[in-house]
Amino acid sequence: MNIIDNILQINNEFTSKIKINSLKKSKYPQKKLAIISCMDTRLIDFLEPALGIHRGDAKIIKTAGNIVTNDFNDIIRSLLICIYQFNIKDIIVIGHYDCGMHTTSAESLVDKMLHSGINVNELKKIKKDLKSWISSFSNPKDNIIQSVNNIINNPLIPQNILVHGMIIDPITGKVDILINNYN
Repeated sequence: MNIIDNILQINNEFTSKIKINSLKKSKYPQKKLAIISCMDTRLIDFLEPALGIHRGDAKIIKTAGNIVTNDFNDIIRSLLICIYQFNIKDIIVIGHYDCGMHTTSAESLVDKMLHSGINVNELKKIKKDLKSWISSFSNPKDNIIQSVNNIINNPLIPQNILVHGMIIDPITGKVDILINNYN
């Protein structure tokens, strides 16, 4: 069975057990919270329970290495929707130990893309941005601090939005605070 057929089978079983009225939640995050986290597979069904986040509580934005640069990118765009459309008041950037971005390089990624048949001219168009993006990740803690600072210093993010930084152990679930802007 292929992955799509498997998903559809599981979804059929899942939806047959749902009581619609018990699941109806607002699209507005009840905790007025946006979380930016890594796309690491170990965080699925792990991060939210470790933080006490339930369905309807927060907007969750996932990206490789939870990297937030200081330009007008997809993460900033998503945060703008969170802030101005969904009234969030807090943002948490939460990374994790043993992040795969730490062992990634622009060169190895380009080599793998070339090996997969991506046109060299297309890679030339993105090589500078790719290198800049990947090299912005030095280690999980520094990356979280830099991402928090990039959000705080972004001219499109209002000063009354509190931005915090945390790191989670993807094995134990223990969370450490790196930046608490309530203090």
